[in-house]
Amino acid sequence: MENLTTQVAIIGSGPAGLLLGQLLFKAGISHVVIEQRSAEYVAARIRAGILEQVSVDLLAQAGVDENLKKFGLPHDGIEILTNGLKYRVNLAELTQGKQVTVYGQTEVTKDLMHAREAAGLCTYYEAEHVQIHDFEESPTVTFQQNGQSYRLQCDFIAGCDGYHGVCRASVPQDKIKTFEKLYPFGWLGVLADVPPVSNELIYVQSERGFALCSMRSQTRSRYYLQVPSSDRVDEWTDERFWNELKNRLDDESRENLVTGVSLEKSIAPLRSFVTEPMRFGKLFLAGDAAHIVPPTGAKGLNLAASDIAYLSHALIDFYLNDSEKGIQEYSEKCLKRVWKAERFSWWMTHLLHRFETESEFDHKIKQAELSYILESNAGLTTLAENYVGLPYEIKTLNEIQGSRLDMIEY
Repeated sequence: MENLTTQVAIIGSGPAGLLLGQLLFKAGISHVVIEQRSAEYVAARIRAGILEQVSVDLLAQAGVDENLKKFGLPHDGIEILTNGLKYRVNLAELTQGKQVTVYGQTEVTKDLMHAREAAGLCTYYEAEHVQIHDFEESPTVTFQQNGQSYRLQCDFIAGCDGYHGVCRASVPQDKIKTFEKLYPFGWLGVLADVPPVSNELIYVQSERGFALCSMRSQTRSRYYLQVPSSDRVDEWTDERFWNELKNRLDDESRENLVTGVSLEKSIAPLRSFVTEPMRFGKLFLAGDAAHIVPPTGAKGLNLAASDIAYLSHALIDFYLNDSEKGIQEYSEKCLKRVWKAERFSWWMTHLLHRFETESEFDHKIKQAELSYILESNAGLTTLAENYVGLPYEIKTLNEIQGSRLDMIEY
């Protein structure tokens, strides 16, 4: 067995793990990334595509925003279609100029991978039998790659390995509490090289179920349909998908819709999930390892980014200033923002989807609530503030080093 040492072991090379690695690298902190999948698999995963402004700022701080600035699509608003009528939510006007940026998680991951490769940083892809040990006091990670066994001694472990990862599963059940809600439907998503139906995202509440018209660029679109959780992808031909989407749109959107061959088609189940706490001694959980939100509120990737903002700050402050304050506060700070994002995602999901169990009374109440929100400045402001992302405080590297002490609030 080969013995290795580093300061921080990062388990998982999704955007959370890679972003943490990039921020630690810029601060001169040694780390290793360990990933069970291949690099090709990681780079090809199709995921979310909406970035809050604070996530954009964090990627800039990490020095990986060149492509984001070139190809990202800033959006000042979204549209909501209900009862055949479309309403525009002016995000910028309602939030003093804040916006979101359409830029696929796949592209974020590729940008981070390229930066990591260019810097010659250590990543073990296709690692097998990954296990974490003694994370309360003296953490180690053991794994195998290409038949070689490794034992990695580290100061801290960052569990960025997703919902099914080894890190959360390694915590004793009496030390952890989980909260979960499963929804009785999923999102059938189609990616196609066709121009988007609109310049802004359209969220659709219809009698036939929810739909979302999104995009990845001016020539590539991403569309979603609410489908029963029992549905299978092979039951949905491209023709059936496009026909059903048309049935949920208004006349104008239906006329503008360009259809084409699907590049990718999948059904994602909807789940709300939170782990408390998010720190266990010298093990930190981040991203999907600690929480999952329904995609309706576009919060999954952004919550992972805020976790990493807090975690990178805590670790950099520890190594540069010998301060444990950020480490001690990590779980509390993250969970405060997590639960607010969980609430917003749950609210949006209930507001826009049809539930088989809801009565006609329930449905009428839901429509009335949506009408109130869309016709009230107070309601629109609440929606917009949550959609662009609630503020949180992080320090830049220079501030952690002590050149400036003021916190930056986005």
